[in-house]
Amino acid sequence: MKLVTAEQMRAVDQEAIEVRGIPGPELMENAGRGIAERIREGILADSLEKKFVVFCGKGNNGGDGFVIGRYLHQYGAEVSIFYPAPPDKLSDDATLNYDRAGRLNIEIRGIASASELPESIKADYIIDAVFGTGFTGAPRGLLADIIEYINAQRIPVIAVDCPSGLNVDTGVHEGSVVRAGYTYSLALPKIGLYHSPGRELCGTVEVVPIGIPEGVIESFNIRDNLITPELVASLLPVRKPDGHKGDFGKLFIVAGSTGLTGAATMAANASARSGLGLVTVGCPHSLNPILEAKLTEAMTYPLPDVAGKGVLARRGLGEVRKKIAENNAVIIGPGIGRHRETQDLIQRLVKSLDKPAIIDADGLNVFEKDRTALAECPVKKILTPHPGEFGRLIDESLSSDLYERYNLVRDYADKYNSVIVLKASPTIVVDTDGQIFLNPTGNDGMATGGTGDVLSGMIGSFLAQGLSERDSAICGVYLHGLSGDIAAAEYGRRCMIAGDLIEYLPEAFRLVESYIE
Repeated sequence: MKLVTAEQMRAVDQEAIEVRGIPGPELMENAGRGIAERIREGILADSLEKKFVVFCGKGNNGGDGFVIGRYLHQYGAEVSIFYPAPPDKLSDDATLNYDRAGRLNIEIRGIASASELPESIKADYIIDAVFGTGFTGAPRGLLADIIEYINAQRIPVIAVDCPSGLNVDTGVHEGSVVRAGYTYSLALPKIGLYHSPGRELCGTVEVVPIGIPEGVIESFNIRDNLITPELVASLLPVRKPDGHKGDFGKLFIVAGSTGLTGAATMAANASARSGLGLVTVGCPHSLNPILEAKLTEAMTYPLPDVAGKGVLARRGLGEVRKKIAENNAVIIGPGIGRHRETQDLIQRLVKSLDKPAIIDADGLNVFEKDRTALAECPVKKILTPHPGEFGRLIDESLSSDLYERYNLVRDYADKYNSVIVLKASPTIVVDTDGQIFLNPTGNDGMATGGTGDVLSGMIGSFLAQGLSERDSAICGVYLHGLSGDIAAAEYGRRCMIAGDLIEYLPEAFRLVESYIE
């Protein structure tokens, strides 16, 4: 699903209205009805006897609010609507729907000043239709007062398109902003709804179609995308009913050093939990007994190590190449440490790779000073840096400007012929063609050691099962975050550890597989 800025959304709307001939009031009707139907199917599913108070602004977002109020009233809910008086200051389309709602005897109250707001309101839900996606800056005057009033009621809020006061391009706000529990984004999701603090202010986000033809959206060649469960379900490897372990991929993981065998263990276990047939961990010879004890499903393969150091030695290059040749994909890096011999081994290995590969963690740190092998690597690969690792990899700090950051990652995905998984909040997957896929799942409970190793194992599993680099990364990051969200609901974010993600992977897969048509 395409992910847009406010300007792109305006252009899409304008194309639909002015070129395709879809009347603006029709789009507004579709938007309001679509949100009202989602509310009826969800919030009102158990009972229509709910009270809604709708706060409308002067523009088209307010017009959407009048439409929502009208439909909720028709469904049998109790509805009251507040708007900034007088009515002649409403936009034309908002005025049209103000009049339509008025003919149904819905309670509609014009408010000229904050003093006219009731001391408190009794309602089951508040609907925020004050400002839409075109708003920038800080709310002022009466509309700022209304936003503060909404927040003070401590009643669950449903935001129309976005929480009022939020900049949907950046996810930040300059003044008062509504704190919503639900946000219904109209037509397409907006980037700022998924960047903090916007993602926390939006609550649960759903996208509501409003009747814009798919061809209109495609004509704009938008390069930013939102990963959805429907997309992941469509990409998951097909399981052969009569398949055997050799049919579901073989993965080799180059991992481990003294003190860091846990990274190898988590990557291996996560790969096995993600549908993989066979996984082998290539580790320093002296650490093999430790990994033999830690790993049950995975096999181990002891590799030459530097005497007394518990790190991979340069002379093991031939054996590593041999094992890679026997497998469908390779992960390079979890817990390998920073010994100079290990780094030399990885430099030489990457320069001659001929299988699908992920370079992660210490595998990326190998290239901080010399990126020649990375640039000369003959195959497309997956790089999985967090922002600090990415900054070291390119010798440049990441900009705080969202779009400069996106474009910088685009540049280096092309330069290094790599799919880049930038692990952040949110995580993005960037392909060599400049397409970006933003992952909406995950939470701060995952900010703990080892979760990156779990992610590498999952992506490696999909890669070994035959998915492309981009599709492997998309499936990996979404399911990884979804498992983290399930774990957070069970344990709370404060108490999560990386192993919890592996524990809840089966439930995450079941949820995504429910979207398979």
